[in-house]
Amino acid sequence: MLKAIATTLVLVCLSLYPFIVYFGLQHVSIKQVSLILIALLAIRLMLSQKLTSTMPWLKPASFLAIVALATTPFFNSELGLRLYPVIINTVMAITFIYSLRQGPTVIESFARLKEPDLDSKGVRYTRQVTKIWSVFFLLNGTVALYTSLFASLSVWTLYNGLVAYLLIAILMLVEWLVRQKVKNNGGE
Repeated sequence: MLKAIATTLVLVCLSLYPFIVYFGLQHVSIKQVSLILIALLAIRLMLSQKLTSTMPWLKPASFLAIVALATTPFFNSELGLRLYPVIINTVMAITFIYSLRQGPTVIESFARLKEPDLDSKGVRYTRQVTKIWSVFFLLNGTVALYTSLFASLSVWTLYNGLVAYLLIAILMLVEWLVRQKVKNNGGE
């Protein structure tokens, strides 16, 4: 029970990553913010073995983020702090694109958790959804990179801490609505 609570708290903190960076840099040093975030990422890796088995991109993304964060104090630059969303989106895009080539796709794997006997129409549908998410992660990662390099910390925080999550929620909602329509028309 304690492990589940700790894991949930770490995941919530990491979902608030841009706000931690923004408010952290207002009150403490780059080094302190980097150390806090490195600790959160390391704790997530230690506590989330089950999560990393269903989300294989989590380990490489976490390791790359830790490397970026570790370099931040040496260069006394917030760039390493800002690159986390870029790293997450890049690794997710690579994972989704790779699954399109190697199969099963990421979305098919998730769908089979609910429907183990997914038919060929369902497999085609999940393949299309995986393509859409691949494009989304590439575009979102590009915007995250732009905000990391050229935007103020406030704009970076707004996009990566709010707008990107809203876009994810909208895409998930639209996909769910389309899936319901496809199912009702007799062909997922």
